[in-house]
Amino acid sequence: MKLVYLDHNATTPVASEVLEAMHPYFREDFYNPSSIYSPAQKVREKVEEARLKVARLLNAEPSEIVFTSGGTEANNQAIIGGARANRKKGNHIITSAIEHHAVLDTCLRLEKEGFEVTVLPVDQYGTVSPESLQKAIKPETVLVSIMYANNEVGTVQDIKTLAHIARQNGSLFHTDAVQAVGKIKVDVKELGIDMLSLSAHKFYGPKGIGCLYIKKGVKVESLLTGGGQENKMRAGTENTPGIIGLGRAAEFILENREEMEKRIRELEELLRQGIKDRIPDVIFTGHPENRVPGCVSVCFKYIEGESMLLLLDQQGIMASSGSACSSKSLKASHVLLAMGITPEIAHGSLRLSLGKDTKREDIEYVLEVLPGVVEKLRAMSPLYRRGDG
Repeated sequence: MKLVYLDHNATTPVASEVLEAMHPYFREDFYNPSSIYSPAQKVREKVEEARLKVARLLNAEPSEIVFTSGGTEANNQAIIGGARANRKKGNHIITSAIEHHAVLDTCLRLEKEGFEVTVLPVDQYGTVSPESLQKAIKPETVLVSIMYANNEVGTVQDIKTLAHIARQNGSLFHTDAVQAVGKIKVDVKELGIDMLSLSAHKFYGPKGIGCLYIKKGVKVESLLTGGGQENKMRAGTENTPGIIGLGRAAEFILENREEMEKRIRELEELLRQGIKDRIPDVIFTGHPENRVPGCVSVCFKYIEGESMLLLLDQQGIMASSGSACSSKSLKASHVLLAMGITPEIAHGSLRLSLGKDTKREDIEYVLEVLPGVVEKLRAMSPLYRRGDG
């Protein structure tokens, strides 16, 4: 059976170049980079080289990169650490309705500490308007956290403008860029942001490693204590193989991103047009232009997304319905609901996300299989048989 992987927003395969770079640090160069003997110090040098590579990807300084276990920890560190460290300014936090739960749940956690949280709405494309931020922000606003690109629908926010509004108010600005880094250009200096989260496994690096960019001079309280690693920001022995892998993945993206983006966008358009031509009663979600390459989010009327995934899986097609982190939940996507899509339609959502290894024949195979899957499920739907709509 042919296997087609179209769930790259959930995770990506480790690039061969990345795996090769990591390999020595599991056995030959296994030393703790905090030890003082020379083999360990050589490992320390490689850790710092990786830090430099990540900094180059973001146009940051190496000292502004704090390695974490991934995007979730980076988001927690930025939001909790940033809010606590700057509480003298105020106790107000602003985020958006379409954030990943690693941001939303973290903000709700801070409510228990006395912080006030404002959740900004989005339009039908999943876009946060600068006007809504301007209206919500106030002198007590200590932190604004708005994601760069949405994990479900791919919409890219105007982070530069949103960060400018926060900066004018003297508020910290953090962006969850887990779905943006590796897909589009991300320049922290050009954006004017204070903090940014990323995760290696979203751009052909290993799982279990990410980082938080913290602009020089920004006060952030450490969440993990017990050691002086990461300039006392993140205690614990460094995940050396992961760090090396993240550095090589960052280097890989710098070398190949533009070429990959062009190719992926071409395949994405082929997939979108094929779905439009072959299947009636579909609604594409996300911004029609401002979106990351390779993310096709679509709702099929009269059917349920989980059933669609099971039938696609039987044909060797791997995809998702909304966020991979919440795929075990039968609730409609909070992202789609925030965009004004009804629960009935949101339940029929499908996310197909392409990557560097996706081939034209993969897209053609999906376009052969998907119409039959949708037709089969609709044939069992009472709503569709009655012709409602």
